[in-house]
Amino acid sequence: MSATVHNETDRTAMTTAEQADTEEAATEIDHLLAAATAAATPWAQLPPRARADALDGVADALDAAATDLVAAALRETGLPQARLTGEVQRSTVQLRMLADVAREGSHLRVVLDRADPGFVLGPRPELRRWLVPLGPVLVYAASNFPFAFSVAGGDTASALAAGCPVVVKTHPGHPETSRRTAEIVRSALARADAPEGTFAVLTGTSAGVRALRDPRITAAAFTGSVAGGRALFDIAAARPAPIPFYGELGSINPAVVTAEAAQERADRIARGFVGSFTLGAGQFCTKPGVLLVPRGTDLPERVAELAEQVPPARMLTAGIAARYRERTAELAAVPGIQVLVRGQEHEHDSGVPAFTPALFHAGPAESLRVHAGALLEETFGPAAVLAEYGAEDDLPEILAAVDGSLTVTVHTGAAPTGTERASLAPLLDLAAQRSGRIVFNEWPTGVAVTAAQHHGGPYPASTSIAHTSVGTAAIDRFLRPVTYQNAPAALLPAALRDDDPWRLPRTVNAAGESGRWAPARR
Repeated sequence: MSATVHNETDRTAMTTAEQADTEEAATEIDHLLAAATAAATPWAQLPPRARADALDGVADALDAAATDLVAAALRETGLPQARLTGEVQRSTVQLRMLADVAREGSHLRVVLDRADPGFVLGPRPELRRWLVPLGPVLVYAASNFPFAFSVAGGDTASALAAGCPVVVKTHPGHPETSRRTAEIVRSALARADAPEGTFAVLTGTSAGVRALRDPRITAAAFTGSVAGGRALFDIAAARPAPIPFYGELGSINPAVVTAEAAQERADRIARGFVGSFTLGAGQFCTKPGVLLVPRGTDLPERVAELAEQVPPARMLTAGIAARYRERTAELAAVPGIQVLVRGQEHEHDSGVPAFTPALFHAGPAESLRVHAGALLEETFGPAAVLAEYGAEDDLPEILAAVDGSLTVTVHTGAAPTGTERASLAPLLDLAAQRSGRIVFNEWPTGVAVTAAQHHGGPYPASTSIAHTSVGTAAIDRFLRPVTYQNAPAALLPAALRDDDPWRLPRTVNAAGESGRWAPARR
């Protein structure tokens, strides 16, 4: 998704001009981080409703500029206009949804335990707990979503809603789109009287690494490749004071078709799979990369026939195209692999190649375990692997070879029989261990932005298994708990005062509860 990070120490000698450029860039980064640090306290101390109003203002400004923004992204990415228009809308929906979360206030989880000298475990002090913003957050924009996972995407929206200033490292795949979006965000925040430094952008791989190493950055969020994300994660962990790194990296997103499903709707499943793995030229992190079908059906032939009809689609960048070329060559070289559809490369007016889909048949599903290193690595582009299993009882063992994934998809019979339910039970248990979202009878591309969504999973799907980068719970990544014990009333923050000027939801545990946790809520 995004370029591999190169270590700053791996350099050849620089010219005087290059050294001057580097020093100028370092000065600019220092200025941005100093401004973000200065903004952290006043932005955090604003009532949540004020931050919510500012996010609504950003959303309104993006909506007003949508036509111009889509035109810029169309030139730079080659993505369809309808897709880009929808993505701007998704970005503004995310901003408004997280604004609503901030305005309502329950995400701060205010809990008050009244002092209780007769508490069953001994005298209980007065304790007041809530969540506070971490501080300046570094966001790495993604290549494949120039709006929804970029400058004003979900990471930026959730960090701002939490009360954290944001510095975005833009993606080189859409620089003009990023610049225009950043101007809109900055102007909207300024109109809302946000502190100077609440939002900024920087460009360049070395700038992104330098900022991550800076002690003023308190957390980072990333959507991109395993190689790039792991390099950044290691930098974040190796700092003298390590910081949270919320990376969404690589995912194979296996899909399983039961025998009952194949009998009922083979053609619909084949069409759905081809549409999903080729959507956006296969450049979605939720693309289903492996399809497991029952042995003896005609699903492989149906999928191949449909894949051959898909026209070429341009890749996002030349670098992504080059890596895709390498991966499809690796897949074709796996012993025993059958190339059902040999994808073709086509020239494109943009200079970035376009490809038709590629489809590989691994034969028996056991091959996935034997050649897991090649077959079960994410291929970012319009390629997929198909394999056939002998019995549904074998599926858990096959799925066990899959690393952590964003999703597992299961296509069942319309009304699963007792036999099917029994055979699926261990598979679903393993799917819950291996992924963050289990999809039934649909396809994983397309991630609903909603409160119940979880976009994450065990490594390498993400570097923080407990968190999501999509949905309202994304705000939790940028908050941490603080408890005040026996604090004088005059020294309490507004959120914890008895008069509750922010009018936040809170849980109050009164005295005399004899060790039982029976809260009174309001």
